Amino acid sequence: MSSKILLTNLRTTASFCKTLHFLQRPWTPFIASQQRCAIHVDTPPNIPTLTSSYAHGISSHSLLSSTVDECLLRTVERYPDREAMVFMQDGIRKTFAQFYQDVEQAAAGLLAIGLKRGDRLGMWGPNIYEWVLMQFATAKAGIILVAVNPAYQLQEVEFALRKVQCNAVVCPTQFKTQKYCDMLRQLCPEMETASPGGIKSSRLPDLHTVIVTDSKQPGAFHLKDVMQAGSSQHHQQLQELQKKLSCDDPINIQFTSGTTGKPKGATLSHHNIVNNAYFIGTRIGYNWRKNVRICVPVPMYHCFGSVGGGMVMAVHGTTIVFPSTGYDGHANLVATEKEKCTFVYGTPTMFIDMLNQPDLPKIDLSSVDGGIVAGSPCPPEVIRKVISVMGVKEMVIGYGTTENSPVTFCGFPIDSVERKTETAGCICPHTEAKVVNPTTGETVPLGVQGELLIRGYCVMLEYWNDDEKTQECITKDRWYKTGDIATLDEYGYCKIEGRIKDLIIRGGENIYPAEIEQFLHTHPKIQEAQVVGVKDERMGEEVCACIKVKNGQELTAEEVKAYCKGKIAHYKVPRYVTFVQGYPLTVTGKIQKHKLREQTEKLLGL
Repeated sequence: MSSKILLTNLRTTASFCKTLHFLQRPWTPFIASQQRCAIHVDTPPNIPTLTSSYAHGISSHSLLSSTVDECLLRTVERYPDREAMVFMQDGIRKTFAQFYQDVEQAAAGLLAIGLKRGDRLGMWGPNIYEWVLMQFATAKAGIILVAVNPAYQLQEVEFALRKVQCNAVVCPTQFKTQKYCDMLRQLCPEMETASPGGIKSSRLPDLHTVIVTDSKQPGAFHLKDVMQAGSSQHHQQLQELQKKLSCDDPINIQFTSGTTGKPKGATLSHHNIVNNAYFIGTRIGYNWRKNVRICVPVPMYHCFGSVGGGMVMAVHGTTIVFPSTGYDGHANLVATEKEKCTFVYGTPTMFIDMLNQPDLPKIDLSSVDGGIVAGSPCPPEVIRKVISVMGVKEMVIGYGTTENSPVTFCGFPIDSVERKTETAGCICPHTEAKVVNPTTGETVPLGVQGELLIRGYCVMLEYWNDDEKTQECITKDRWYKTGDIATLDEYGYCKIEGRIKDLIIRGGENIYPAEIEQFLHTHPKIQEAQVVGVKDERMGEEVCACIKVKNGQELTAEEVKAYCKGKIAHYKVPRYVTFVQGYPLTVTGKIQKHKLREQTEKLLGL
């Protein structure tokens, strides 16, 4: 062999060894040094990584590509005899096997009465067993579940059902003062003479089917009849359908309002809610804890209840315990003690209520390991009291929006008290977040306030039938604009500092002033109405209407409240009413709501 060839071979070998050595080096430091934005979030980050207000949560857990039904079926096969859910008030208990039998029957029944894949079914009612049943039966049949606020009055429910072209509605006859069937009859007088499934309504042209959960009503099916309607042919049809369903199909519509005040239908896919539930569970530790029993007082028509409760149950095999049909602070404590719940959910208001129960010291909460507070910003002292007084050591804060399925930031159970009280948690897996200057769209430095944007698997498909509103909040490169003012730190923890959107969060309920203002302007004596949120120790914020009365007219606060009652949802009725001669304005004549809020709080002594 010539010396020239030998030298070439030696160089090739040396080069190969060098390459091999490089390939064998750990990759993570190399990638991290290049990106400085990716944070591994399977455990609390303890190395300051971010260099600007952009974070990407990475995880060793992959995204799931399953439908809702596939997730539930896997859990049923693993834990057939485990309790899936407990409804304290109605005395209903179901194991996963019993529940899945009901789901299959209900899904086949929905096909039997003429509903088909892609149809919209509105679930209108409080936290009852039938709510969870419909959540999974519709998913199995490929029918899109529409979560309708149980407090909606006539005009609100008409708008919601028309907006998403609901084909069917499931509801109880009534709940407390909400007479669901009476309201549907007002909207569809044709029900009285129609055969079940054959409604032809002029006001709700897409609606043909009403299913009542607890009684027989003219023109409506009783749910029991639907449960028995599915024949072997429909069960076969159901099985065939499973091969066609995709995890990217829309499966859930949740209503959320915008600055226009009209509700919009955030459309979520299987992929959205299955993965959000999966990563809520891995963050809290449901995937490794034994016998997780969650007290769920939050409403199912909210993402917190339907994803954090119902979907988490299906994905992680947890038991969900519903203390009461309608919210009851004392019932939460009783249910937690009796059912030995290990986790408790709630909005800040719910936890404040539990802390203020006179018999709290007598309640045994020793089974409780942790809890999640979400729905609105939580005062730090409330978190501290939940940890110290109720003994809920592994308390975490969750932050998100309906449009993000919902959770995008969440604390870790082992976080410090400072992180639990001063942040909205850490970026979630497979989620990107950035804080931008709202005017320029440029990413701001760490710790600087700006608008929070989210991108990832969690971003909704669209607002149903509303391209304009969808494009307003989702950029061309799929960033969702939250409208929240936030800061990010170098560990990927977020602080919510305020809101761009003029939003009131009252005890976890999102209230949009424009909607109430539009309604108040229909009062014959009101010239102008501006609605603001004012501080409240229990609810976080309360609704206050600042009203300018027409010349020569007289109006009282009681008259205003009476005008609202029964026409808009109870939680939107102003707690406070003030009368003003004018409003603080900008130089261009726009009302300065932040100044109006400050003036009003001072006037009310808040």
